[in-house]
Amino acid sequence: MGAVLSWLRAMMSSLRGGAAAAQHSAESSSEKSSVIVFNSPDQWQRHFNETKKIAKLMVVDFSASWCGNCKTMEPIFNAMPAKFTGVEFIKIDFDKFKDVAKEFGVQGVPTFVLLKQGKEVDRVVGANKDELEKKVKKHRVS
Repeated sequence: MGAVLSWLRAMMSSLRGGAAAAQHSAESSSEKSSVIVFNSPDQWQRHFNETKKIAKLMVVDFSASWCGNCKTMEPIFNAMPAKFTGVEFIKIDFDKFKDVAKEFGVQGVPTFVLLKQGKEVDRVVGANKDELEKKVKKHRVS
């Protein structure tokens, strides 16, 4: 249900010209993973501003196409929306969104920033699946 709500919110925002001309990455099983990928920093900023009003946990994956550890974490991250309902998962390309990465103090990839109402509540630096899952469990809204 959470994945559907996230998708609907993204589509509604897209219709309003908002954040979600965002595309959803697909898992290898052909099921939507509900990981939101933004096409521009402006789309990200509109979405980020909208989510400041919601207490829901947002997990932002700062990664890069050239990063081996990012590729290792990609299928794990893409599977998380099915495992952690009620959490929004976002993928940000470190190279295309340098200003956004700088705004969040991201110095290396992968970095996972956990946000609630626009404020950082935690972060995981590096390809540490167990630590990421532990922190998502800790901060998600039941």
